[in-house]
Amino acid sequence: MTAAPSTARKRRSTATDLALIASFAALIAVCALLPAIPIGVVPITLQTFAVILAGAVLGATRGTLAVLLWLAVGAIGLPVFSAGQAGLAPFAGPSVGYLISFPFAALLTGWIVERLPRKRVATSVPLILLAGIAASLLVTYPLGALGMAWRADLSLGQAFLFGLSFIPGDILKNVLMAIVATSVHRAFPALLPTRGRGASVSTAAPSTPASA
Repeated sequence: MTAAPSTARKRRSTATDLALIASFAALIAVCALLPAIPIGVVPITLQTFAVILAGAVLGATRGTLAVLLWLAVGAIGLPVFSAGQAGLAPFAGPSVGYLISFPFAALLTGWIVERLPRKRVATSVPLILLAGIAASLLVTYPLGALGMAWRADLSLGQAFLFGLSFIPGDILKNVLMAIVATSVHRAFPALLPTRGRGASVSTAAPSTPASA
């Protein structure tokens, strides 16, 4: 008697996951194509904002899949990369390290946010902000610098110094990401998978979202 409802729930869950992954892949594409915001010496783009947001909102697995879907769509020829680029050419250019880093950045952000206490995920912008900054510092900058050194004929030191110019913009984008992610988790507290000690708390009372 319970097998059919359980199967139906799993199908709905799978369909929801696929829809969320596709939606965030589309969001990343849109943000990548938006014109850069001319602030300071280095213009700000929203591409990395959407990548980190995918991990913070969807969690490690779905966030990573959303980024991989976006990369795959661009690799097969759709103009979804920055400045409308498409195909394999961007993977042979100076930005290859950043492109490769994006799935890992979403993975790390999602992994951290999933392990935050449920109440703090729903209310604490600073913790989600720190997750995004950690992904930038530990993943995006190092891999991006390696790609720049490899494809732009720069030394590693020069490539890392070039990457430092993105820090002010990335801080602003991570603040925006944390605010948006926190708002989403407030509205949909069951959207993000919960790991660790907080898991039993979040799954034990699914019918009382107002208590958050």
